[in-house]
Amino acid sequence: MSLLLGDTAPNFQIDSQKGKIDLHEFIGNSWCFFFSHPADFTPVCTTEMGRTAQLASEFEKRNVKPLGLSTDSVEEHNKWISDVNDTQNTDLQFPIVADLDQKVAKLYEMIHPDQSATAAVRSVFIIDPNKKIRLTMTYPMSVGRNFDEILRVVDALQTTDKFGVATPADWQVGDKVIIPPSVTNDEAKKKFPQGFEEVRSYLRYTNV
Repeated sequence: MSLLLGDTAPNFQIDSQKGKIDLHEFIGNSWCFFFSHPADFTPVCTTEMGRTAQLASEFEKRNVKPLGLSTDSVEEHNKWISDVNDTQNTDLQFPIVADLDQKVAKLYEMIHPDQSATAAVRSVFIIDPNKKIRLTMTYPMSVGRNFDEILRVVDALQTTDKFGVATPADWQVGDKVIIPPSVTNDEAKKKFPQGFEEVRSYLRYTNV
């Protein structure tokens, strides 16, 4: 069964180079950037792991915990992390789960048989503190992820949750947001005393 937005992220317990991980306990009251990569000691994955480590302060600022996954062993993770740190000039501290039997990868539909029978594709799950799946993205093995976009969607999700708004195309922090059509103008005047711009009855912009 496919995992859909709004579903509770299936819990699991598994080893990582940081010890045993229970997903829901790991998330706690934070957000989680849960992502898979095909294999240790591969070039694209090395750059992605390095970039995640380089952005540690950005994830922490947003109360986001990164959690990696591949179908390699803890021993391989530990050896590879030395390469990641050396080649990407960083210090990788987040856990990478060792999904040797592909149990979690299959649970989260990270194994795409046309790509590989055993290695995970580049899946992304953004999970909120309520353990709900809020966003999914899937990249092919040959294409590295855009980490600017990953941070942007976390910002967008946290902003829409906080203010009860939506975000337009290409939204960045500080840009105008959209008042949902379900909010009447009278309600909008109370909720957004800073005012709003009505371009159409269904398209109203405001600042938050």
